[in-house]
Amino acid sequence: MFIKKSSDIPSSEITPKSLYLNRRNFIVGVGALAGAALAADKLRGFRTPSDSVIAGTKLEFGKSSFSTSEKETPFNDITHYNNYYEFSTDKYEPAGLAKNFNPRPWTVKVEGLVNKPKSFDVDTLLKPHLEERIYRMRCVEGWSMVIPWIGFPLSALLSQVEPNSKAMFVEFKTLYDPKRFPGQQRSVLDWPYVEGLRMDEAMHPLTILAVGLYGETLPNQDGAPVRLVVPWKYGFKGIKAIVNIKLVEKQPVSTWTKAAPNEYGFYSNVNPNVDHPRWSQAKERRIGEFAKRPTLMFNGYGDQVASMYSGMDLKKNF
Repeated sequence: MFIKKSSDIPSSEITPKSLYLNRRNFIVGVGALAGAALAADKLRGFRTPSDSVIAGTKLEFGKSSFSTSEKETPFNDITHYNNYYEFSTDKYEPAGLAKNFNPRPWTVKVEGLVNKPKSFDVDTLLKPHLEERIYRMRCVEGWSMVIPWIGFPLSALLSQVEPNSKAMFVEFKTLYDPKRFPGQQRSVLDWPYVEGLRMDEAMHPLTILAVGLYGETLPNQDGAPVRLVVPWKYGFKGIKAIVNIKLVEKQPVSTWTKAAPNEYGFYSNVNPNVDHPRWSQAKERRIGEFAKRPTLMFNGYGDQVASMYSGMDLKKNF
């Protein structure tokens, strides 16, 4: 991210501890990568599985035809390597800092250019038939995961409020509560966190509101109780702890676009041909793997979503 601390380690160079130890003999001769792996080991050494917040509530769900067959990222990595600035700018700290965060009671207000504005209790959101969506997820900094999300299409929620013909975009806001989110006590971003989608993106069947992962309700550090998941876009599009969804006519100014417009565009589609100003997007490293792999256009979901951007300059509209 554009906020840097002296302790920041580029996530594109993060290698899990177990993998580093198994490959130690190999990486002795690769100085820069070995240094990054050692630094990552040191950070991981202060975190244990007990730091994870596991709600423990099992969810009933069906399987989705949208799921990838790729190997899933281990639960411990998904819950201990998190971009969640509301808690901390450090990727390893949110698991511990989120321990006492209580995601109940929770209401999501849906308003704006709709015929039937409505507020939904989060437990009401759990009542529709949930699906397991095993999605590839790509972060802008060069790492990726495969996560078994539990959720439902965002379109199912939006249909209940009946968007009108003027609704062109959907704006999302996270909870603003510095007492519960220690990271909001610092002005590292303009709080509350705001994200947005074009209407057709929001209504696409791949776009979901996630309420769980690995068969249980969402851990706090992964965005409990409800978050956005858009698998063909970079991970910072996945706004967490959503409290407000507003349908609007003009394109929202998302938080990272406002903070660094030359680095984080509104569309945020995974595109290996558009480099971030400070790193290449051409390759990625899957958490738990040693070697990098080529980054796929639209994160591999091009057959489903590329038509929405037909005729657009995707280097300009990054």
